[in-house]
Amino acid sequence: MVQAPSLDVVSKTNDRIVLRFNNVPRQYVNAIRRISISEVPTLAIDDVVMMENSSVMHDEAIAHRLGLIPLRTDLNRFVLPQECDCNNSLGCSKCRVLLVLDSEANDKTKLVTSGELVSEDDVVRPVSSGIPIIILAPSQKLKFEAYARLGLGSNHAKWQPTTCSIVTDGTEQNQSILTVETTGALTAEETIDAAIQRLISKVKGFTDTVASLHVPSKT
Repeated sequence: MVQAPSLDVVSKTNDRIVLRFNNVPRQYVNAIRRISISEVPTLAIDDVVMMENSSVMHDEAIAHRLGLIPLRTDLNRFVLPQECDCNNSLGCSKCRVLLVLDSEANDKTKLVTSGELVSEDDVVRPVSSGIPIIILAPSQKLKFEAYARLGLGSNHAKWQPTTCSIVTDGTEQNQSILTVETTGALTAEETIDAAIQRLISKVKGFTDTVASLHVPSKT
């Protein structure tokens, strides 16, 4: 007798989820794993306008560090830049978020952290306020505007929502365990939901393509 497929949540926190798939083909579970890494979009800083930088670090190095700061993402409110109807290279409120920083060291060295980034959006903020950006020596200053946009992990690691996504064998036959841990940009549940929706879309697209194919009849 063929067992019906099922899914159980073994454990779940904001940043980590463990799912048990029963009688689900391994390739489907692995597809969810792969999509959660590379095809679930998140926000990340990818454009920095430097106003003032008297630190010892080049503008490009600071911009690179900023891009790796995970930002809390709301997938219901933002779209990928290439899918936005604003047709503006600078973007709009639907496809980009502005964050600014204005920091200066006075009479002693100062550690500038992600907590000093001020976002124009109440939700889109660094997932942690304690991520180091740079150390300023006395009298040094750092001031910039940074623009965050949605992107995919397949294009750059800074847009990957996951820090861990693995599939292992379960304790029973035809059982797979999927473990996903996130950067905090999305919750683990949001990441899984988005990955499954993406997989459904891919399968539907493939099915529609096959259905539209014209097979010549034999004569």
